[in-house]
Amino acid sequence: MPQFYPIGSAGQPWGAAEKLAWLACQKEQRSYHDDVLVAIEDLRALWDVEQYATITGPAYGGKSYPMMVLRSRPWNDDLPIMLVTGGVHGYETSGVHGALKFAREHATEYVGRANIMVVPCVSAWAYERIHRWNPEAIDPNRNFVADSTAQESAALVRLVAPIRGRVLMHIDLHETTDTDESEFGPAKAARDGAPTYERGVIPDGFYVVGDTENPQGLPFQQAIIEAVRAVTHIAPDDGAGKIIGSPVVAPGVINYPLRELALCAGVTGARYASTTEVYPDSPKVTNELCNQAQVAAVRAAIAYALAHPVPPAPAPAHQ
Repeated sequence: MPQFYPIGSAGQPWGAAEKLAWLACQKEQRSYHDDVLVAIEDLRALWDVEQYATITGPAYGGKSYPMMVLRSRPWNDDLPIMLVTGGVHGYETSGVHGALKFAREHATEYVGRANIMVVPCVSAWAYERIHRWNPEAIDPNRNFVADSTAQESAALVRLVAPIRGRVLMHIDLHETTDTDESEFGPAKAARDGAPTYERGVIPDGFYVVGDTENPQGLPFQQAIIEAVRAVTHIAPDDGAGKIIGSPVVAPGVINYPLRELALCAGVTGARYASTTEVYPDSPKVTNELCNQAQVAAVRAAIAYALAHPVPPAPAPAHQ
């Protein structure tokens, strides 16, 4: 069988030795403390900040990562809850910095209208290594279940458990990068024992992922797209009516079964849920433009939810 990834053998799932070999290749390239925790400290005058978990263990190289959530003030239980998450995949940089930029620039915008929760960086270890997985070669964004084997996912599930079914809107900030096909796709195929790997097409532009189980949410997704269109370009389909293999249901909009796939955007059972996807490798954008696109998406999502305040959909129990 052809060897398409330098670790493991095609057709054979990784065992402990292959995962350790992969882990040995992951080097710290930036600082969660300097980039995220310091930025959050500067926001304490505007937000209530609390640590909701500590991520640590042998695979984390002896480091401990405090996981932080920002809550708007004053919190009012009579108001709808809006959740913003970033950095589920640590290498998707504008998810983290877009969330922080939103928190820095728009903290007081919703006083008296909504409760806002912001979790800027769900996966701190992966942020430092510019990677998709955690150190145990687990993708957090397929593991948002109560008994998750990914510490990062389990911690967020515990954080939102008290408000499940009460969240009106949840937007999860992501990127689709060229490395999805040059590194992370082949690594996943090798880890899972696929015999071959065929590269897909990376869409050039911004798009969103809605919920297959909530088709009435399409106007919500379209509102996000229209807001971001004023900031950056929207991804076209691949010529066959698809983006990353999924049918395009409106310009820049595809759907996934969020809860079935245990994706972050499905963790609260919010009536309005969306995953954003920025393309930072486009020659048409800059890092700051990517951050601005994420902020535009968050603000549009909150605005739409406030204008259409239907009761949150009942949140099914985790399986």
